[in-house]
Amino acid sequence: MAKTNIQLTGYEMLEKQVNKSGNSGRVYVPFEWIGKKVKIILLEQ
Repeated sequence: MAKTNIQLTGYEMLEKQVNKSGNSGRVYVPFEWIGKKVKIILLEQ
């Protein structure tokens, strides 16, 4: 997979590690973000 430059405009940024959750992964975000649109970007392979 090749790296891509991505430019985003937003209100807040978090950097977190994805945790295992059953057969998938999970990232927890602040309660206030519930119902908001977010984007997740893979930073490493």
